[in-house]
Amino acid sequence: MGIEIHMNVKLLGYTSSPEKLPAMAAILTHSKIKPENLEKTPKKEHSAVLEQVLKLGHTSVIEHASFTFAISDVSRSLTHQLVRHRIASYSQQSQRYVNLNEPNYVTPPSIGKNMRTKKAYEETMGVIWAHYNKLLGLKIPAEDARYVLPNATCTNIMVTMNARSLLNFFELRCCLHAQWEIRMLANKMLKEVKKVAPLIFRNVGPSCKTKQICPEKKKNCPLYPK
Repeated sequence: MGIEIHMNVKLLGYTSSPEKLPAMAAILTHSKIKPENLEKTPKKEHSAVLEQVLKLGHTSVIEHASFTFAISDVSRSLTHQLVRHRIASYSQQSQRYVNLNEPNYVTPPSIGKNMRTKKAYEETMGVIWAHYNKLLGLKIPAEDARYVLPNATCTNIMVTMNARSLLNFFELRCCLHAQWEIRMLANKMLKEVKKVAPLIFRNVGPSCKTKQICPEKKKNCPLYPK
């Protein structure tokens, strides 16, 4: 079956006190207070300091906070893009050890919205899985049979990123010129982290919003800085 837009994103865990620790790190750099005594500084001071360093672009301190996501029912095309973000940890469902004999794939909206293209797409997927299962039936190892599987094949992955890496990820992947699937993922992840670290991720998004610049130089984009 083709999964059209059934992507699931869940924040599994995150650094305890994800905004307090970066604030303590920021205070440390301009204070004689020993690190072990920074917890005694007032909570109000933590928020003020963190807000100030973020405004100045001093984002190294937020590397002390990390976030782990469970991501399911996405395509291998998406995860190929996702793992290009190198400062992160990934654990992905294996095509060597997991039985993939049932067709399970993502259907892009541009294909799914048209009956003619959707039919052609589904027929292609049916042929691919038939040959995949045929190879398995001929005792071809799953690690070799998987070579015929498409980028559309569904997969599940766990991702851990620190907050600074997430800022970069959101800047690039929330952009309207990012591919639709990874843009959807980025927006879902951003929604999750805003719940637990609202100050860090308050003004986060594509660079047209955060920096008033468009690296893509796409003047026809509705978000292009005026």
